[in-house]
Amino acid sequence: MSARFRVPHTLVLMFAMMIAALVLTWVLPAGQFQTEMNEAGREIVVPGTYTAVEDEPALSPWTLFTVVPRALADAQGIIFFVLIIGGALAIIRKTGAIDAILDRLIRRFGRLPWLLILGGMLAFGIASATLGMAEEYIPFAAILIALCVSLRMDTMTAIGIMVVGYGIGYGVALINPFTLLVAQEVAELQPGSGMGYRLALWLPFFAVGFHHVWRYAKRVQADPQASLVADVASAQPPAPSGPTDLTPRRALVLAATLAALTVLVIGIARFGWYLVELGAVFLLLAIVTGLIARLRLDDIAETFVKGASELAGTAMLIGFARSIALILEDGLVLHTIVNGLATPLGQLPAALSAVGMLGIQSLLNLFIPSGSGQAFVTMPLMAPIGDLVGVSRQVAVLAFQFGDGFMNMVVPTNPVLMSIIGLAGIPYERWFRFIFPLILKLLALAAAALIVGVWIGY
Repeated sequence: MSARFRVPHTLVLMFAMMIAALVLTWVLPAGQFQTEMNEAGREIVVPGTYTAVEDEPALSPWTLFTVVPRALADAQGIIFFVLIIGGALAIIRKTGAIDAILDRLIRRFGRLPWLLILGGMLAFGIASATLGMAEEYIPFAAILIALCVSLRMDTMTAIGIMVVGYGIGYGVALINPFTLLVAQEVAELQPGSGMGYRLALWLPFFAVGFHHVWRYAKRVQADPQASLVADVASAQPPAPSGPTDLTPRRALVLAATLAALTVLVIGIARFGWYLVELGAVFLLLAIVTGLIARLRLDDIAETFVKGASELAGTAMLIGFARSIALILEDGLVLHTIVNGLATPLGQLPAALSAVGMLGIQSLLNLFIPSGSGQAFVTMPLMAPIGDLVGVSRQVAVLAFQFGDGFMNMVVPTNPVLMSIIGLAGIPYERWFRFIFPLILKLLALAAAALIVGVWIGY
């Protein structure tokens, strides 16, 4: 990095993107598609109904400042979830239970760090491909970071295990209810259909992701200064703060934590729990583990507040990221962007049209980071375009999956990504340097998979 150029703080980058979004609302014409409710009661756009909106008042520069409080309110669910997790993890760490279990795990994985990377990525990838998990991984970041650093890897490796695993899980989803099933419903396909081809694609995509993370981890093990965050103080986890003996009391804290995670999985799978319920579980866990460790009530409260306060910056990043999409929505140019990108596809051959769909879905993920939201906006357009040019609806859905899932690992408007790297103390520009080469490889492989899908009549 040149001494004369210093990459701005992530908040500065976010604000620059907000300015760019505001300028787009001045440059692009305002327009909207008509929407209707489908059989499941969800609002989707109606193809062929895009119309310009005349005399739409331009957003003022004042919007840059009023949109941030609105965005913070709009993203309050994940913001409060992150703050509660920060408080709960601070209490669990204060008990010494995390350091104790890390000591055990280091002895087991010390000579086989590749197994930790492989096992972790598989766990995150499979859970995302089937249950659609993403926000639920945030609590695991601190433990994974400490474990990786103890094995002479770094914070970037730990977050790579988590984010690459979940990104590939989303990109090649098997039955993800929030992306795949929604997109197939909008495209009028049988839910879960076409799984054979997606299963065949899982291994090569996962292998590319694993190779990327493992190669980086080996480089850091050989030379710690090769770490992309070697000079970033915020990305260095705190040293163990107490004894590492796994006492009965610490074992009980770990058992309570495991029980809480089990309750989370059951609640998500059977009862449709989301951020409110998940936050409540971690709040209860913070109190229970503090009492098990015989901490004073004042100590529990003070530790919780300190842990939550350490993630205040992350909460702001989430709000600024949401602000970008809100500006585009307020300026009524989001549908203009979608329409402008989708219209040329009808003039391309089938294979190129499929690759074009991938490019469009990848770009739109910057503006519509919600997977289900992106499906409702784009699939009603992509499915009929595919019918016209000879791209099957399964291929159109696959292009959506690839664009949504893989780009989730890099777009700064994704609140889950910003939460995870914020928790790890990794500046966005350092994360971009780590992940962007992988994104290029995955998108190239995705383009090839879509062309093959067209050829075999998937």
